[in-house]
Amino acid sequence: MRILVIEDDEEMAETVAVGLRRARMAVDVALDGSSGLERAMINDYDVIVLDRDLPGLHGDDVCAELVAAGRGSRVLMLTAAATSDDLVDGLNLGADDYLPKPFDFPVLMARIGALARRAHPAVPPVLRHGDIELNVAQRRARRGGRTLDLAPKEFGVLELLLAANGRAVSAEELLERVWDESADPFTKTVKVTISRLRAKLGDPPVVETVAKSGYRI
Repeated sequence: MRILVIEDDEEMAETVAVGLRRARMAVDVALDGSSGLERAMINDYDVIVLDRDLPGLHGDDVCAELVAAGRGSRVLMLTAAATSDDLVDGLNLGADDYLPKPFDFPVLMARIGALARRAHPAVPPVLRHGDIELNVAQRRARRGGRTLDLAPKEFGVLELLLAANGRAVSAEELLERVWDESADPFTKTVKVTISRLRAKLGDPPVVETVAKSGYRI
């Protein structure tokens, strides 16, 4: 899952990003509305966590631009104002959910998970292929009853391959969906992660390399 956090409070933005990364999500951070909107227009995010009260380009304007552009990302708006009018205004702008500050991190996680499920309703909470079982909600992976100790990127790659249901997924798509914007597209990052994932999955091999197409399970 790939998340964009647009929050001008650098400490809060970093705290949220660290927590989401610990939950095996790929996270990009923007500290103002303009750079956040630019990232959101270029990259495909499952959920955008958007502070409403941004300096410069206001969060309302960012949300309106995203809706007008038809971006498929779900928007979770954060604000220090928690009146009913504020809630209605945010939702009327096109935000998918609204969370007053301060908030408990588990609540934020639950809201993001709910929005991601709405963005991708076809993906079940537990993905299976043969004796492989991936519990997306609990972030746990097993094969043949054996728990797999997967790094966050390995988990993300496995999730994407299983969700593709036999379709070959290109290295470019894996890099876009699993890594954040700091990933170098000219490195062997994906190939190395695939190699480690194969080793942890063990035999018989299930991750297949498809010439000129990518990888599939």
